[in-house]
Amino acid sequence: MTDEYGSAVERAVRRVGERIREACARSGRSPDEVSLLAVTKFHPYEAVEAAYAAGVRLFGENRVQEAETKFAAGLLPDGARVHLLGHLQSNKAKKAAALFDCVQSIDSMEVASELAKRAAALDRTLDVLLELHTGEESKTGFASEDELSRALEAIMGMPSLRPRGLMTMAPYTDDASVVRASFRACRAAFERARARFAPAGFDVLSMGMSNDFELAVEEGSTMARIGTAIFGSRPPR
Repeated sequence: MTDEYGSAVERAVRRVGERIREACARSGRSPDEVSLLAVTKFHPYEAVEAAYAAGVRLFGENRVQEAETKFAAGLLPDGARVHLLGHLQSNKAKKAAALFDCVQSIDSMEVASELAKRAAALDRTLDVLLELHTGEESKTGFASEDELSRALEAIMGMPSLRPRGLMTMAPYTDDASVVRASFRACRAAFERARARFAPAGFDVLSMGMSNDFELAVEEGSTMARIGTAIFGSRPPR
């Protein structure tokens, strides 16, 4: 681990933790309800080591190929888990099923079915989150709550996949009311899905990134996905 990564990341993780605790205090929540996931995309393995040393145990990658290179040869530290955050193409499902502990970006039945088949072949039960589109410009995720509900019901019948909750990305804007509306829509869908289907272990609401995670925590997020606020906008030179 480089000193540059180590000291900077340790300070950043501490500060993000403080901001999460402050957001929880404002909304009457316990900080224990919110997990921190460090987004290590575009950063080397030294960034993972630094965040792990600072107490982080959840890591996120956007691309299968980058994760495959970064975590090759069993490099992942003990107790650490890696989530896929970016869109998963069906032809990458085989590698994803072997690499990740959770896929947060299930946005179609085609992807879910292929991932289930690949996980079953590896005798794995893979955690998944269903992504709901709530306004972010990339338009990834299920387009409606009805589509998401149908997918969730089908996934509950796939033994190799374990639906754990929902994920969304809010629009990138300085208008807090728009961001809050996005998070509130996802939380409402989450609560309705949990009430209707009662899937075991359905307790993850992945909302909020470096630019909006405090709003997400105030609106009920249980997992904040933080990259830039921990590692900066690009790897140190």
